[in-house]
Amino acid sequence: MPERQKGGRDAEGQESPVRERGGAVLERQEIDTYGQAVAYIDEIPRFTSKHAMAQTQGFLHRLGDPDRKLRIIHVAGTNGKGSVCAYLRSILEAAGYRVALFTSPHLVCIRERFLVDGGMVTEEDFLRAFLHIYRMLDWDALERGEEAYHPTYFEYLFFMAMVLFGEAEPDFCILETGVGGRLDATNSVNQKELTVITHIGLDHVGVLGDTLDKIAFEKAGILRAGVPAVWWDTCEETTEVFKRRAEELGILAYSVSENDYSFSNFKRKSIDFCLRNLYDRDCTLTIHTIAAYQMENCTLAVRAIQALGACGGIGPEQIRKGVADCFWAGRMEEVLPEVYVDGAHNEDGIRAFLETVSGDGHPGARSLLFGVARDKDYRRMIQELASSGLFGRICVTCMRSSRALEVKELAALFGGYPDCACEAYEDSGAAFRRLLESRGDGERIYVAGSLYLVGEIKELLEA
Repeated sequence: MPERQKGGRDAEGQESPVRERGGAVLERQEIDTYGQAVAYIDEIPRFTSKHAMAQTQGFLHRLGDPDRKLRIIHVAGTNGKGSVCAYLRSILEAAGYRVALFTSPHLVCIRERFLVDGGMVTEEDFLRAFLHIYRMLDWDALERGEEAYHPTYFEYLFFMAMVLFGEAEPDFCILETGVGGRLDATNSVNQKELTVITHIGLDHVGVLGDTLDKIAFEKAGILRAGVPAVWWDTCEETTEVFKRRAEELGILAYSVSENDYSFSNFKRKSIDFCLRNLYDRDCTLTIHTIAAYQMENCTLAVRAIQALGACGGIGPEQIRKGVADCFWAGRMEEVLPEVYVDGAHNEDGIRAFLETVSGDGHPGARSLLFGVARDKDYRRMIQELASSGLFGRICVTCMRSSRALEVKELAALFGGYPDCACEAYEDSGAAFRRLLESRGDGERIYVAGSLYLVGEIKELLEA
């Protein structure tokens, strides 16, 4: 049976605000199985909260600094982090390198977060890494209710990744931040090979700030002295933050924008586009997706590979193969014939999703299943969806998460748009089945609004 994500954390990667342990007594458990380890991790948000960077660095040092064995590519940003990581991994593997990848969130199985040589770590290795961390905790203090370090949900998984990847000794290790960058647990590593920052947008404003420059400042926190950086030129406001930080550190920095690629050809299931090369002939690439926004993510990843001087041996053919072979679940993924799930979970993500839908060339009707977390800017997301005129009908639903927006409020908001036909379902599975059973000939179904919702639909299909 597929695993499910619990409501104690943000399905898009942020650890939800949780209460302090505050002297509560923790009882050490006998954990002998993979299932018990997963259950324990899912309960962590109930008794701990995010720590200062010095504490995270201190525990990583207690682990023996396994990150020092790794050539780390660190990726931050608002949208596209996972896709950029996937393209980086695929290109490096096409060139013959062994790669480890730590990313978040997972859609169905928690082991999706740990990839080594293209595959998830085994349940046995997951349990072994979990116990390695578990046995290093100060249980004498924790059982007495004293203040003692216990990793958060995300910190625990990050430490497990460092243990697993340190043992695997890959050629490269790609780390995706959870939220932000400057204070993210992944930023506790001692050294990096390259830093990459993707598209910046307004998301997690309660944690990162309510303006693009404030958010860019947090993302720029992953930049390091002596380490080249590559970022997406979202706007003048964000790029100025990155340039200023790069100048302060005296590092090589590369800005990538829409000027670095051009659309060539849209096919039914793939996109051809041209990557402009500053030093050689332009390179035509094919991405096997209908998602137009992946041209941006792919271009940024290729530029990052080119900035990685140690990989001078990676040529156009290896880049083409890596790009063509790349797959990233939950991002405009076709899970059934003419059924697509997309993890768009903020306003910028919804805009990119709608750009893809409007340009996908589908001649028939379209319908949408939508659910969203209540701490997102859902009113703006709904406005974009309802006013697009792209969907003949929209089904709204409530996800199995404590953070999900109630279906009654969703229905009421969509009801404010008289030209928008909306149906409401309390259960995402029931809503999805209804769309499948009632769709007409040539009707295409889309699922969007949250990676958590995408995970629920994928779980339903895998059951």
